[in-house]
Amino acid sequence: MLAVAEDSDLDRGTTSVAPGTERMCALTRQVLPVDQLIRFVVSPAGEVVPDVKRKLPGRGLWITGTRAAVAEAVKRNTFARGFKRELRVAADLADVTLRLLDRAALDALAVAGKAGQVVTGAAKVEEAIGRGKLVALIHAAEASPDGKRKLAAALRQAQAEEQREIMVIEAFAGEQLDLALNRPNVVHAALLAGPGAETFLSRARRCARFRTGN
Repeated sequence: MLAVAEDSDLDRGTTSVAPGTERMCALTRQVLPVDQLIRFVVSPAGEVVPDVKRKLPGRGLWITGTRAAVAEAVKRNTFARGFKRELRVAADLADVTLRLLDRAALDALAVAGKAGQVVTGAAKVEEAIGRGKLVALIHAAEASPDGKRKLAAALRQAQAEEQREIMVIEAFAGEQLDLALNRPNVVHAALLAGPGAETFLSRARRCARFRTGN
């Protein structure tokens, strides 16, 4: 990892955030890889804004990428201390951050779908599992237990044969999947290998970590 020392809790802008960089969480003071942190900046109106894609201009402050950590940072006034100024901090900043993380992941899923890296429908998903083509199995949050059970059995067999773990994602509602993939009634989907798929998986892992803390 490339650790970067800063004179304060703030970075020097997005150009200083190279792959493998580590930053210090302004709340816990723990140094972590940037993929385990959320960057925050201040808008021209003086409002703290989550920079989940690490692209917004200005100096940024980093908080451990969990809902609990962001909520605690709001409670402890960590942002005002880190930015050394009076700020507007939304009481529901943790919820706002999660919505933006979800949106970023779904944007990546949309790109993967347009690249032909997503198949939908239980039959096609089961076929993709059998052919060993998928890198993740996606269920709508409201998918029925029976539908998930049948695909889980096929997935267990595939994982045993291929000796690798395949990620299962159940965080997104069917309506969200419909919009991302521009298809109606998406309940089950298989994510196939490709650059777009890797971006989605990375962002989906950040969402899961933010929700669970793990």
